[in-house]
Amino acid sequence: MPSLNETSNLILKRTVIVAIFAAVAVVLSLVESIIPVNMGVPGAKLGLANIMVLTCLYFLRTRDAFMMVLLKTLLTAFIFGSFSSFLFSIMGALFSFAAMWFLLLIGRKRLSLIGISTVGGIAHNIGQLTAASLYFHTTNIYYYLPMLLLMGVLTGIAVGIAVKYLIPSLSKLELFSGFVPE
Repeated sequence: MPSLNETSNLILKRTVIVAIFAAVAVVLSLVESIIPVNMGVPGAKLGLANIMVLTCLYFLRTRDAFMMVLLKTLLTAFIFGSFSSFLFSIMGALFSFAAMWFLLLIGRKRLSLIGISTVGGIAHNIGQLTAASLYFHTTNIYYYLPMLLLMGVLTGIAVGIAVKYLIPSLSKLELFSGFVPE
């Protein structure tokens, strides 16, 4: 059984990792907002912040990763600013989080990070369309679904590749000792 000091250190390390990941996710969202990428579909983005979401899900407990998602979403909503953007962002983030969490839960050893990220990208877009449908009181918004699914696959693959290389690098850092899954 770990001592009180060891438990306190572990809680502190988790808190620091969540804060760092949330901050990096916000910075990635800011960088993404200034990159002039026209994907041809309204609302389609690269989803760079999801690099941190999947990495956090990989290393930490579900509630820690969930807290990071909430922090990232709230902070970016304060920066970018409207209720509708917050609604779209939170719905996409929650759908994506739930999908990736579930896949890691059932198949951490059997599924690739790229595959999990791709499902997360698709779920994010479905979440955003659901938010738009609720906000605008129409299901016509699902007209964009085929293109957003394609965008979700492409961005999910890119994010998954980034996470595939990020995790081994972070695993070597002392901060992540004790968090690397067996």
